[in-house]
Amino acid sequence: MAQIIKLTSAPNQSFVVQLQVDDAPLTLRLSVQWSAMAGYWTLTVFDANGDLLLDSVPMITGSYPAANILGQQAYLQIGSACLINNGGTDTDYPGIDELGGSYSLLWDDTPN
Repeated sequence: MAQIIKLTSAPNQSFVVQLQVDDAPLTLRLSVQWSAMAGYWTLTVFDANGDLLLDSVPMITGSYPAANILGQQAYLQIGSACLINNGGTDTDYPGIDELGGSYSLLWDDTPN
């Protein structure tokens, strides 16, 4: 089931999300950071116990199937995540003040 995760442009965000993935409840802790050196946002994912699952995944848009920023981690069975450009900007990645405004994070089931 596709779910939108609300983001802001705060440079360091950490929050818990309650998701429905592959017909089962899933609790994750997400950390979203702005990397000034790289010039893009990254996503770090922890399980409900606080154990690290993924670290510093670049948050870019891209085209299907590259749009799934968790595509190479399907073995984790935590679903798929796509950064969606809903603000009409011309870049594949949000700038420091565009996350949560021009871009949204869509979480969905694990691809088959």
